[in-house]
Amino acid sequence: MALTPGSRFGCYEVAGEIGAGGMGVVYRAKDTKLDRDVAIKALPESMAADAFPRRPQRTNPRGSHPTARK
Repeated sequence: MALTPGSRFGCYEVAGEIGAGGMGVVYRAKDTKLDRDVAIKALPESMAADAFPRRPQRTNPRGSHPTARK
């Protein structure tokens, strides 16, 4: 699955490719609902059949976890 800059994938607008490897291609995108940058990983078709859907993981943009170093 190749995504091109400017294309949309659900609520995400693809900005460009970050990197690629044996596990797939990672793209930089903008979450248009939350107005923040995200990374999308596209798996090769050979691996996609074994993948299972996961809910998006949220991160704390401020880094205020009690065990996080500042």
